[in-house]
Amino acid sequence: MKAIHITTSGGPEVLKLKETPKPELEKNQVLIKVKAAGVNRSDVITRKNMSTYGKGSTETLIPGLEVSGEITALGDNVSDKKIGDKVCALISSGGYAEYVAVESYHCLSIPEGISLTDAASIPETVFTVWFNVFHLGNLQPDEKLLIHGGTSGIGTMGLQMAKALGSKIYTTAGTDKKIEFLNKMNLGKAINYKKEAFEEVFKDEKIDVILDMVGGDYTQKNLEILNKKGRLININGMKSMDVNVNLRTIMGKNLILTGSFLKPQSAAVKTQIAKDVEKNIWPLFHSEKIRPVIYKKFPLADAAEAHKLMESSEHIGKILLTMD
Repeated sequence: MKAIHITTSGGPEVLKLKETPKPELEKNQVLIKVKAAGVNRSDVITRKNMSTYGKGSTETLIPGLEVSGEITALGDNVSDKKIGDKVCALISSGGYAEYVAVESYHCLSIPEGISLTDAASIPETVFTVWFNVFHLGNLQPDEKLLIHGGTSGIGTMGLQMAKALGSKIYTTAGTDKKIEFLNKMNLGKAINYKKEAFEEVFKDEKIDVILDMVGGDYTQKNLEILNKKGRLININGMKSMDVNVNLRTIMGKNLILTGSFLKPQSAAVKTQIAKDVEKNIWPLFHSEKIRPVIYKKFPLADAAEAHKLMESSEHIGKILLTMD
């Protein structure tokens, strides 16, 4: 099969299309002929730091954490899927390829009304939002949620999910074009953080849950605008992973400061997330209360261009690689 390999740590140019053997199935896995793969910022981080996040700087690695496609083979113990099923799936790596082996319980049927290609944009975002906002953050209907980076894949999906489940939503983005998009989608109160200070605009809103991928000096500002018993959840630190916080702010309001990486979660945790998502979120796709936002699709061979776009942060929604 053909697959994109990270050949060494570096810029987008280290992504190379190569011939490589099809993955061999383990007993609990299915083989998916990939239709499309989602591009995520985690892929960029892995590409830049192969020795830390990959398999070591002397080995190549196929990136990619989410795919959609058709099942073409079953492992010996698989009984919940059949050949020909069209699915989307969360994976730990290997998505930038024509075939991928996936734990059968991490595959979900394609939501009604979503194309097989567009379904590749769903798993990483929905799993991440569900695990962090609704599991760790315990967001409830009528509570208030702020997501920084509202036009990211995580942002566009998370805001829709929270709104559909009855929460009041707030967000930030970095250009007027992005704010206009958020307003057209009616995704809550959105501000341009380059023009307005979110900690001033939202200081009286009493936000209950904040999903943050910025870190740095955002951390203390987030804590200051949280409601009593509020929850701050970090999923990245694009500004800085090193932060200073005032513990008095946390203690005075009984705040929870937490966060997670989805990629290293155990197979059992991901299986439970898949069950929860299918039960609670899939019906929202069926009723058209939420939908994936796709910004651009690239052929597999153009993975480097897809990464350049991801790093530019100009996109609104998801970037996909397609096998067509």
